[in-house]
Amino acid sequence: MDLQSELNKAGGFKNLELLAKQVVEGFIAGIHKSPFHGFSAEFAEHKIYNQGESTRHIDWKLFAKTDKLYTKRYDDETNLRCHLIVDNSSSMHYPELKEYGIDSLNKIAFSALAVASLMHILKKQRDAVGLSIYSDNYDFYAPEKGSERHHQMLMHQLNTMMLNNGQGKKTETYTYLHQIAEKIHKRSLIFFFTDMFQTETDDEALFDALRHLKHNKHEVVLFHVFDKQMELQFDFDNTPKRFIDIETGDHINLYADRIKETYETAVKDYFKAIRLKCQQYRINYVEADINKDFNNILTTYMIAREKFK
Repeated sequence: MDLQSELNKAGGFKNLELLAKQVVEGFIAGIHKSPFHGFSAEFAEHKIYNQGESTRHIDWKLFAKTDKLYTKRYDDETNLRCHLIVDNSSSMHYPELKEYGIDSLNKIAFSALAVASLMHILKKQRDAVGLSIYSDNYDFYAPEKGSERHHQMLMHQLNTMMLNNGQGKKTETYTYLHQIAEKIHKRSLIFFFTDMFQTETDDEALFDALRHLKHNKHEVVLFHVFDKQMELQFDFDNTPKRFIDIETGDHINLYADRIKETYETAVKDYFKAIRLKCQQYRINYVEADINKDFNNILTTYMIAREKFK
């Protein structure tokens, strides 16, 4: 699968929808190796038959192929509502890349492709999808809908999001999470993509905002997007470097080895605190290392969907 040819050097994807489809198809192709044996390549068009349901809509041809009972899904079925949230602050555009490749995505490109892949599945499942994008502004909001026109609009917004990567876009997560939470009225699955690097520094206010997302019995998954090699392990060569905060412009000159151990300990402690807080508030915390594939994202979706029923 040649995904490289589908990536745009200018900062966006040439065909984000096609890439998302390829990611999902690759995931489904390997799904027989996972615990989710109930999901076949046709899962987007069928649902598993539950004992006691009418046998009227069982797909007997699929039963002959798989030896499993599925019922056909119809156009008027909407199983859930899903709202996707993306942090589009300047730190999410790290690392700065001259060109994108499937093996060289920065945090915002990883998030965009992950969201597009989830949208592809949700579209095939005929679910209603909404999208919020924020940084130091509430950049974009769309309520949950299931139409093709709505889907294409969201794809366009994901590509647009990637193009504006200038410095100085601060992270005001807890300001805008409260606003987003107030807009989601019906019970929904909420997937939140962020690197958890905040310009605002009040941790309690941050987690109050995350807890606000849980109101109305929403199911919340926080995908913690980061470059594990650089941002957690601080794996830089030991030559003098200037490290610049691209949100505030603050900088420091140093040799990486001199602070590597202290830095790694501090960041690990911060990440651990995030996990514990999420556990306390019953928010599903998922590491999303941009150097890995999207299987963890899609597997988490499947688990969350089953839990949501």
